[in-house]
Amino acid sequence: MDLELIREYCLRKKFVTEELPFDEDSPVYKVLGKIFMIVNLIPPVSINLKCDPETGVELREKYDCVKPGYHMNKIHWNTIELDGSVSDRLILEWIDHSYKLVVEGLKKSDREKIFPFKK
Repeated sequence: MDLELIREYCLRKKFVTEELPFDEDSPVYKVLGKIFMIVNLIPPVSINLKCDPETGVELREKYDCVKPGYHMNKIHWNTIELDGSVSDRLILEWIDHSYKLVVEGLKKSDREKIFPFKK
């Protein structure tokens, strides 16, 4: 999957910022200050995404490119190597899932900024 497509997709989401808090090879994408994706630009190129624990285990069992989160809590994060073995659509769905999980963990007033009509 094209990293520029991933970048643009993430930056179109509400209240998302791109930062380089660790180094210039690891862009971090945050929603209202909370990380939902980290990109590793050094080959093998990969992304770290938050994932609910049950789904995370299922994905690791089903896809060879999905591993426990590198340098992350391995229960809640997956590292996905962008080796072309899964469709772009799946990658974008996993990004959406990570974004949604992080938004759900925000305080109510911040969640309402993102989803003003959702109760």
